[in-house]
Order: sequence, then structure tokens, then C-alpha cells
Amino acid sequence: MLVAKKTNFNPASFLTAAGLTRRVVRVKAKHAFYSQGSHANSVFYLESGRAKLTVVSKRGKEATVTLLSVGDFIGEESLAAVAGLHSATAVAITACVALKIERAEMLHLLHEKHEFSDLFLKFILMRGMRTQEDLIDQLFNSSEKRLARTLLLMAEFGTPGEPETLIPPITQEALADLIGTTRSRVSYFMNRFRKLGFINYNGRIHVHKSLLNVVLHDLLPEQNARRPVILDPERTPAEKAKRAKVV
Repeated sequence: MLVAKKTNFNPASFLTAAGLTRRVVRVKAKHAFYSQGSHANSVFYLESGRAKLTVVSKRGKEATVTLLSVGDFIGEESLAAVAGLHSATAVAITACVALKIERAEMLHLLHEKHEFSDLFLKFILMRGMRTQEDLIDQLFNSSEKRLARTLLLMAEFGTPGEPETLIPPITQEALADLIGTTRSRVSYFMNRFRKLGFINYNGRIHVHKSLLNVVLHDLLPEQNARRPVILDPERTPAEKAKRAKVV
């Protein structure tokens, strides 16, 4: 019987040992790692703090694309076959410490250090899955449910270890950008979540595990947990038609 080999590979320790100690960068809150349109020539490994990716349209409208936490790589587009420009701006939400790795050295590490390349591949796959989940969330879920999911992701529920129920400072405008709605709707949902005991919101947001009920079971006071007929694959066409008439 084959037994999976466990590894305690620590990417931060590995990168430091690989001679990257002098490339530690400290970015203050609200300052940028790099800006949209700048040359993509390095990758950052986030050791502490939280960051976000934002984009600005030609008309000047800014939107938050995704949130980043410890263990994430930032600027991986630098590794494209032909190095180009950053398509987004990476901004620190809280004070951040990161390791900056030049493009050529990052490519060398990926080719020569298999444990590191496995870790980076896992990150890229997880980022792709997260992007797909975000798209599905936008297409099929209500803005209220999207907000609940975003708050849970920021609190890191569902990841190994104890969740950080106190999430980093974030404005309602940024939350609205993330879930594709207006600030007034976010304010309304936040007040509802607070009244229902899902969060505490007094300057900083404390997320309670009970908020998972909104995402997993649609448990809001006025909602019925039944799925729409068209989304219920277990019913026959005749049953769906009959139920549709009743509704």
C-alpha cells in the first residue's frame, strides 16, 4: 500500500534560505506593491498582512477584483512567456511584509526546486478555482448571499486553522465592488446580518460562523430553503411542470 509522504515545506523559510533575505519589502496600508500599467517583472510572496487587486477603467471607475491574504503570490502574470504590463494594481489593505522575487529568479526556482513549483502550481489552481467560483457566484447568487460569502472568505472560514473572525478594514464601497452591487445595498445587508447575529459591526467587522447558514442553507427569515424548480435536477419534467403550476 502506498502511503502519502507528508511535507512540512515552508515557502517563506525556503525563499529566505534561497538568498532572498535582502528582498523583503514592507508596504504600508493603502500603499501599492505595483500599479496597473507598470512593467510586470517580479512576483511577491505575501508573508503577513492583507492586500487587494484593483482595476481602473478608461473612464476612471475603480473596482476591487480580489482580496489577498498570507501565503498568496502577487503579480504572477509576470511569469507569462512574454513579460508585459500589470493589468491591475496591488494595494496593501493592512501593513504587509512580502518577499519580492525577480522574474528570472522565480522561473529558475520553478524549474529547479520541485517542492516550490508544486506549491506555486497549487496556488495557481486554487486561484483559478476561486475565479470560477466568483463568476458562478455573480451569475446565480443574490447580492446578499454574495456578500455573506465574501465576508466568510475574508474571515478565512473553511481554511485550516482557527478562522480570523475580525476581518481587515474594508469600506462598504469596496465590498460593493466585489459583489457587484451598490454601497446602499451593502449597508442594508450589513445591518440585517448584524440584527440576525451573524456579524458584529462597529468600525471593524467580526464575522460569526452562523453566517455560513446564509451561504450553505439560504437561512434568512423570509426565505424558503427550497430551490427554484428549474435548478432542481432530482425532479422529473412532469413533476417540475406540476410544481410550476402550483407556484
